[in-house]
Amino acid sequence: MKTTNRLNGKDFVNIGIFTAIDFIIVTAAAMLGFIPIFMPLLCAIAPLVSGIPYMLYLTKVRKFGMIWIMNILLGLLMFLTGMSYHALIISVFTGLAADLVCKSGNYKSAAKGIISHGVFSIYIAGNFFLLTFMKDKYFATRQTLGSDYIEKLSSYTPVWVFPILILACFIFGIIGAMIGKTMLKKHFEKAGIA
Repeated sequence: MKTTNRLNGKDFVNIGIFTAIDFIIVTAAAMLGFIPIFMPLLCAIAPLVSGIPYMLYLTKVRKFGMIWIMNILLGLLMFLTGMSYHALIISVFTGLAADLVCKSGNYKSAAKGIISHGVFSIYIAGNFFLLTFMKDKYFATRQTLGSDYIEKLSSYTPVWVFPILILACFIFGIIGAMIGKTMLKKHFEKAGIA
């Protein structure tokens, strides 16, 4: 039987399923953002919790483009649900880079998969671009949060924190993927899922 590198219907179903799972998990984690100190910490929390489904997703990925498309879809969903369009722009590049990292390991290297999740997770920092660089524009649509919340969140997100948020996404993306790899070995393989 001839194998093809082109994405097929099953690949797109997997992309859709795992994009939805990742988005739900990250959105649930984002609820912590209603407490000002947790808002910038989402760049650590979200990549940490999304590592498990990402590593499970990698067991389904064998073709170039699957990781890239998923990252773009997540950036698009962030934009459509009221976050900055910067996450979508960044996801185009981080998704491509993450896919290339996995491809360099022929989609079979656990170490490359772990690194790829770190790269993949950087798109999350895009949601904080307006918050760090254009606070007035960001808070103009969030006045219902109250002046106390706005004042505290502003104090936690000076401009210089943006590179730290990017780094946090990468580092905690790697940690989350390492946890995901451990969970795959201990639980998913026993259940015959992976």
